[in-house]
Amino acid sequence: MFMFWDPMYLIISLPAIILVFWAQWRVKSAYGKWLRIRNARGLTGLQAARMLLNYNNLGHISIEGTRQLLGDHYDPRTQTIRFSPDVADSPSVASLAIVAHEIGHVAQDAESYVPLKARNVIVPVAQIGSNLGPILVILGLVLAAYLRTPASREFAYQVAWFGVLLFGGALAFTLITLPVEFNASARARAMLTDAGLIYADEMPGVRAVLDAAALTYVAAAAQALSQLLYYIMLLGGFRRRD
Repeated sequence: MFMFWDPMYLIISLPAIILVFWAQWRVKSAYGKWLRIRNARGLTGLQAARMLLNYNNLGHISIEGTRQLLGDHYDPRTQTIRFSPDVADSPSVASLAIVAHEIGHVAQDAESYVPLKARNVIVPVAQIGSNLGPILVILGLVLAAYLRTPASREFAYQVAWFGVLLFGGALAFTLITLPVEFNASARARAMLTDAGLIYADEMPGVRAVLDAAALTYVAAAAQALSQLLYYIMLLGGFRRRD
């Protein structure tokens, strides 16, 4: 896409791009380190998951596997948690952190946590906006460059601005994800302590893994925001030259 060759895009987005790469490095570093450190109780992720689900009266939740590395997630539609083999089978500190985080999402769902419900509602809008929004922005600008009549050019700009609006839905999704993820991590730390699954000297490892994961969501929000700002400035520049 031509925006990658636009200096204005690099100026606006470079901080967010750097943050994304740094967040990815932090996740791999923290996960890799604490996956090698065995938790004191010798619990695998799967064992800890079943214990935490029972501790929170959530024994009806299903547990399945996923082959995707760091693809551990909770699916509220089927009330199923999916763990990667490294998490499910490893008796590591990292496994405890990731398992507890996902069960934090389960607890949110059980309590009808408002930000989680709101995020689930806007998922379709976010998916459409992230895919169709940029296409409409570019299409509108291309049409505006070639159409000659004022009415047709105005229509082209409306198409582009509609694309900006759609992409705004994707940005809204990344922003509402932040309190959901931060709250799930806070729940994870609390339940691991309350259930007696970790010792105090293991908490720094749990925090390192959870904080690194949270940073990826901050980076995603920053990247979406910078991209939206670029579209708005791009359209504003085209209109001023028109």
